[in-house]
Amino acid sequence: MTLDWISPAQRLQKLPPYVFARLDELKARAREQGLDLIDLGMGNPDGPAPQPVIDAAIAALQNPNNHGYPPFEGTASFRRAITNWYQRCYDVALNPDSEALPLLGSKEGLAHLALTYLNPGDIVIVPSPAYPVHFRGPAIAGAQVHSLILKPENDWLIDLAAIPDEIAQAAKILYFNYPSNPTAATAPREFFEEIVAFARKYEILLVHDLCYAELAFDGYQPTSLLEIPGAKDIGVEFHTMSKTYNMAGWRVGFVVGNQHIIQGLRTLKTNLDYGIFSVLQAAAETALQLPDTYIHQVQKRYQSRRDFLIEGLAQLGWDIPKTKATMYLWLPCPTGLSSTDFALSVLQETGVVLTPGNAFGPGGEGYVRISLIAECDRLAEALKRLQKANIRYEKKGV
Repeated sequence: MTLDWISPAQRLQKLPPYVFARLDELKARAREQGLDLIDLGMGNPDGPAPQPVIDAAIAALQNPNNHGYPPFEGTASFRRAITNWYQRCYDVALNPDSEALPLLGSKEGLAHLALTYLNPGDIVIVPSPAYPVHFRGPAIAGAQVHSLILKPENDWLIDLAAIPDEIAQAAKILYFNYPSNPTAATAPREFFEEIVAFARKYEILLVHDLCYAELAFDGYQPTSLLEIPGAKDIGVEFHTMSKTYNMAGWRVGFVVGNQHIIQGLRTLKTNLDYGIFSVLQAAAETALQLPDTYIHQVQKRYQSRRDFLIEGLAQLGWDIPKTKATMYLWLPCPTGLSSTDFALSVLQETGVVLTPGNAFGPGGEGYVRISLIAECDRLAEALKRLQKANIRYEKKGV
């Protein structure tokens, strides 16, 4: 029986198809055809969570007190672990009772923040390309998204001067993300100082996505928004356990910063969920307390993959500068091919999965993203397949 008389709400009808869901369909079809896929599409870290994190989860699971509803605002010990982590990494002092809130992954929190603070018609500034929830969350809330197209000649940095004054005057929120998904761009501290001054001038809420804080290479140290004087007056920062700690499926993240903004988000969440399973919070708390040697091992692993893949892609015509952070490389498509067409042709001809850049908004067209989520032997096989299929970066196409 079809329910033709039931239609989704307009907020869903206005959303374009989620490219990652479409990729999953295509990957499933390819596997059914017996194709050995090398999936470098999603930012899904390979391998298990660190053993101390797994052990902490098992121990917490044995505690009957952890099987009831968790506190809405998260456990006090996990919130303290979050604020202690910020103090240790960025010398930023935060109140664990009012300036930190655990989330069911950062994606959930970023989307719900939009529902918390945006009314239909409100203007939101979102760089493009961007992590999809940065513009999809506001779209679901009914806001008008002003896409700020980023440019490679500006190293994918936001050009604040390019924001029309009337947009800046009317904007309620500005989302941004450095180190960046998908471009892997980084921003100097001076940029953070400029964007804080910009937001304070125009009374805009700053939402910074710092999900790749630890995946930094060659001695580079990313900047936290909250390091900048005055940032906590107008901003919040999101983080996740997914990438650094291989906990993507555990769904644990957090937001820190302005207590009033966080309280608003907490109020919404009390009406939508009961928070994170206490067992997962105990595991995440352990992760944040791991020694720096663990972080260095993770950085070394991704850095070696970065170097290997950049060198191999150079032999196929791509001149990719060494990225300072994240688990991604951002590649231009051969001239004449859209990002979707190029990604699909690579999938069909080689079984290598890439993410088309238009998944990240209009500013991502003409590019594809590669995730460094496989060991070098599989990356070598991916390069071999690309070479065999004569897939190269050339001005006249593939």
